[in-house]
Amino acid sequence: MTATLYERIGGEATVMAAVNLFYAKIMKDELTRPFFENLDMNAQVKKQIAFMSRVLGGPIEYRGKNLRQAHAQLVAERGLNDGHFDAVVQHLAATLEELGVEQDLIGEAISSVRAMRDEVLGR
Repeated sequence: MTATLYERIGGEATVMAAVNLFYAKIMKDELTRPFFENLDMNAQVKKQIAFMSRVLGGPIEYRGKNLRQAHAQLVAERGLNDGHFDAVVQHLAATLEELGVEQDLIGEAISSVRAMRDEVLGR
């Protein structure tokens, strides 16, 4: 059986480290920070770990809102757009690189995330 991307990047340990490092980058970025500064970050980290697990083919089940619902208010009221989405993708790629994930695996992960652009942005 072929290993999932989740397994190939290092499984739970890598995803947990990635999510924490990722949010540190998000919160330092003036473009992305406003979307997160009033959230319960502990709850957000837990949701993101489950979400990333699902996206990468891991075993943790994501039970949050679908992407369109979860981001609709941010799009409508706060102007979430392609520039914000691209910044988030760049932070994720930088995070995986910093953790030593191989470039081909980073490419696979980023492709999976980019495929969700229209859903996140309500298109």
